[in-house]
Amino acid sequence: MSSLIYLQGYPESLLSQVRTLIEQQRLAEVIHQRYPSAHGITSDKALYDYALDIKNQALRNAPPLNKVIYDSKIKVMKHALGLHTAISRVQGGKLKAKAEIRVATIFRQAPEAFLRMIVVHELAHIKEKDHNKAFYQLCCHMEPQYHQLEFDTRLWLTAQALEGHAG
Repeated sequence: MSSLIYLQGYPESLLSQVRTLIEQQRLAEVIHQRYPSAHGITSDKALYDYALDIKNQALRNAPPLNKVIYDSKIKVMKHALGLHTAISRVQGGKLKAKAEIRVATIFRQAPEAFLRMIVVHELAHIKEKDHNKAFYQLCCHMEPQYHQLEFDTRLWLTAQALEGHAG
């Protein structure tokens, strides 16, 4: 079923439950009941402060964040949900890495828990480049409900796509 593109890799038993909710036209309602309101973090400055706060709580010794922004050029299906980049520049006689996080603009209207999951995911890439066991352990260290939030975010994206809002 093409409407489940955000849920690829999940067990058939879960996908079957999602299909039932879609057929009953209840998916958006179920998500809204669990996550009733969007966050108020709409500016790039507020997003930077939000990400910096999470980083300072969980990754104090990690390299500094240089930029955290919403990026309208990120297409959710092509680039996942956000991007983390380390841009290297020569400054004086030293090579400096600048850590940047970009979050898809669709998350401006998302519940705060989903934004948190995206930011945690991208922050984890500062220390762990690959999606391996250590990476997911770090995600769970920063957000104990990480895996549930990732699944619920994918449900939300599915509902958004069905309503014609996801990109």
